[in-house]
Amino acid sequence: MERRRFIQAAGVAAASSVVAAPAVVRAAPALKWRLTSSFPKSLDTIFGGSEVFAKYVSEATDGQFQIQVFAAGELAPGLEAANVVSSGSVEACHTASYYYWGKDPTFAFGTAVPFGLNCRMQNAWMYYGGGVDLMNDFYAKHNLVGLPCGNTGAQMGGWFRKEIKSVADLKGVKMRIGGFGGKVIAKLGVVPQQIAGGDIYPSLEKGTIDAAEWVGPYDDEKLGFHKVAPYYYYPGWWEGSAMLHVMINAAKWAELPAVYKAVVRSAAQAANVDMQAKYDKLNPAALKRLVGAGAKLRPFTQDVMGACFNAANETYADLVKTNPAFKKVYESMVAFRADQYLWFQLSEYSFDTFMMGRQRAKAL
Repeated sequence: MERRRFIQAAGVAAASSVVAAPAVVRAAPALKWRLTSSFPKSLDTIFGGSEVFAKYVSEATDGQFQIQVFAAGELAPGLEAANVVSSGSVEACHTASYYYWGKDPTFAFGTAVPFGLNCRMQNAWMYYGGGVDLMNDFYAKHNLVGLPCGNTGAQMGGWFRKEIKSVADLKGVKMRIGGFGGKVIAKLGVVPQQIAGGDIYPSLEKGTIDAAEWVGPYDDEKLGFHKVAPYYYYPGWWEGSAMLHVMINAAKWAELPAVYKAVVRSAAQAANVDMQAKYDKLNPAALKRLVGAGAKLRPFTQDVMGACFNAANETYADLVKTNPAFKKVYESMVAFRADQYLWFQLSEYSFDTFMMGRQRAKAL
């Protein structure tokens, strides 16, 4: 999907919703789709992304195109959302692409890979760097069409029962960690567990796992992890950005009228921006509350970070030798990342570090 075509399509959608919605939309069929989310309703920000998307589609089509949203477990288990869409059982889902990395590690690039891109870089790569096209070439093999539809931003490093002061302390730790990050951290002795959001707390409480990462302060507070694992680490190097997708069954997508496709693209992009903004608003206050409730903030040491970075690069080197699809997307992302960090260290980093200094000096 070339960016020019996307903008033209978005323009059609805007015109249909604002200027001539009744005339354009009523010529298109009335449709009712189901969308299964990978997330529980209690996580209003990440689950809410699918509701925002569905709301925008309905409003832009004058109610002609309705998408009913179902929480994880109502139509399908959270980690099976894309699978039921691929099979055609459900028209669409809202999910994290990296949940399906076990089928093919290439899925991870749709959400996040260790030491990859931050949120702004991920958007730039997707919309302007060819990422959407590359991922949809890959998704097509699984009967899916994917559109970016939300981002949490850089995530936290998770909750641990004990302090992690060195690489040696990671050995034997049973950790709930989503996506491709688990494959990398396993090289350092961690035993990764992929567990859906609603099942993490009881697993920590019972001692089935020793640590867990989810998203960040706002969601983590809701899930109550600080009550059973007090050490809260940062950063989540496996998710410098965590992009969500609306995934649509390829045959159902092909059946949509052009105007509906344009509306869906525009609604997904709007929901993508909305989710990140909401997390940025809610996380600071939640972090203050967590610390007030006893959470112990800890940074991963530079030794741990360096070892994880090296483990990630070793993993990538192995995969590009054996997986052509992974190699194609990885090489695109890596080249994009190099230029982005060249730019960000001059602009964003310089400005942000100065302002953070002012914040620590209580000048803000």
